[in-house]
Amino acid sequence: MTRKEFLGGVAAFAASKPAFAKSPDEIRAVLLHMGMNMWGEWRAPNEPKIEGKRYTHDEIFFSEDIWNRTIDHAKKRGFNMVVMDLGEFLSYPSHPELAVKGSWSADRMRAEVRRLRKMGLEPIPKLNFSATHDQWLKEYSRMLSTRPYYRVCADVLKDVSEIFESPRFIHLGFDEETPNNQKGRLVVCARQNEMWWNDLLWFVRGVEKLGSRAWIFSDYGWHHEGFVEKCPKSVLQSNWYYNEDAQGYDLDSMSDWFKPKLRLFADLDKAGFDQVPCPSNWLSPKLKASGRTDNTDCADEVVKFCRANISAERLKGFMMASWAECKSDWAFKFNCAGMDQLAAAMEK
Repeated sequence: MTRKEFLGGVAAFAASKPAFAKSPDEIRAVLLHMGMNMWGEWRAPNEPKIEGKRYTHDEIFFSEDIWNRTIDHAKKRGFNMVVMDLGEFLSYPSHPELAVKGSWSADRMRAEVRRLRKMGLEPIPKLNFSATHDQWLKEYSRMLSTRPYYRVCADVLKDVSEIFESPRFIHLGFDEETPNNQKGRLVVCARQNEMWWNDLLWFVRGVEKLGSRAWIFSDYGWHHEGFVEKCPKSVLQSNWYYNEDAQGYDLDSMSDWFKPKLRLFADLDKAGFDQVPCPSNWLSPKLKASGRTDNTDCADEVVKFCRANISAERLKGFMMASWAECKSDWAFKFNCAGMDQLAAAMEK
């Protein structure tokens, strides 16, 4: 091979690589939902159904074709990680009672995990244990911080660790656990103060005993003093900021209530946490009320802010969370649009 042919081959290879894959170690993640029972009202078999209530699904809300097309787009746009929001989607070997109609078996999920790895996409399991988003646990979600609850949670974590073959991270969710986020529900369950810390640390220890690293959403730190001091530095943090309250991205112009949301990126960095910040293209009711018809600038603004306020060694990458199911063509386009926006932002 001549030098010219060699250089031509190198140039062709470089041109075929995704433009924003600047470092093989940089996390370029997308959060995708397989399970969807994290936002509805769980109903016990003997409870009456109330008109107007949004209940959890009794079968999977998922299209394998939409999922595969979304995964292909993630690969095409240079993503290297898929955070798989499991919930009721997986039939856990230790607790088959958590399954719904159509839940994937352990073998089916294991095969998908291996397929994603072969594609160059690191599969990361997410099990949301926030009391606001744990309706996938069915009756156990109402047994918060009890012996049956701990037993079930430990069992499903072990199941997931085995099925995902000792993943690098296990995402625990832990977002939005406040009574206010559950207003209107028939049963309100939320840990507070030392009980919240007791359970978070219990989950972190459990994940670490399984050989993985715990990953959480960081919003508890917005309005709870001592978060950066009490939380173990081993926990990977995803503070999220979607500009859902139309406050913008300038700390000087924000109200005092919303400043902690954006400021937490810098606070976590100063405290020594590794971070994977999380933007979104989700359009909130408040953004709509402000006259916005889309939220296409969030990824770009969050990436710029975080690169300016988080040290390079602590900024491990970014994760796009569009909060759209993998079921419809609309959701497919919306998830892809979110990935496109994060890819473009990280290319800069």
